[in-house]
Amino acid sequence: MRIALLSSTLLLLGGCSSLSLDSLPSLPSLPTITGDKVLGFITPYRVEVVQGNVITKELAGRIKPGMPKGVVRDMLGTPLLTDAFHADRWDYTFTIARQGAAPQKRVVVAVFDGDKLKALEAPDDLPTEREFVASINTYKPGGKPPRLDLDEAERSRLPKPAKSAEAAPTAAAEGVAPGRVYPPLEAKAEPRS
Repeated sequence: MRIALLSSTLLLLGGCSSLSLDSLPSLPSLPTITGDKVLGFITPYRVEVVQGNVITKELAGRIKPGMPKGVVRDMLGTPLLTDAFHADRWDYTFTIARQGAAPQKRVVVAVFDGDKLKALEAPDDLPTEREFVASINTYKPGGKPPRLDLDEAERSRLPKPAKSAEAAPTAAAEGVAPGRVYPPLEAKAEPRS
């Protein structure tokens, strides 16, 4: 029984390996696994790869020549590439490949003179924070976004909060907002005699 099962499995696998898309004249438009869709309707999962430091126009604008290396590292993050032979150069490389969004790659170079920043070399097409978020956002809502605030007419229709008669004097005596009573964090110390 095992031999029959093994033989049929090997025959099926051997048949699959001899099948190629070129040998199927009736299916010339059948995409491959490297395309966007397989068999025209299955989208394979692709890992989203984000590597490096996101540096926007606003962030690059805060970096000024003469800043120490430590401050630059605090603001931009640890550089993705540092070279032992070029200790005065830090490369901030950023790449992202996300389904439904165009892949991006940018390189920002910080050049130092000793411990002080000499120059920050950034590409001209460095995005703003809003542009960057919009470029990686693959969610496209169908309508307009929901409103998160209330106008005066909507606020007036809200039910008024009930005031607690016993909580208000205690809260006022403690200096806390009315309607909120919190227990003391520490016991009050008794005066020593």
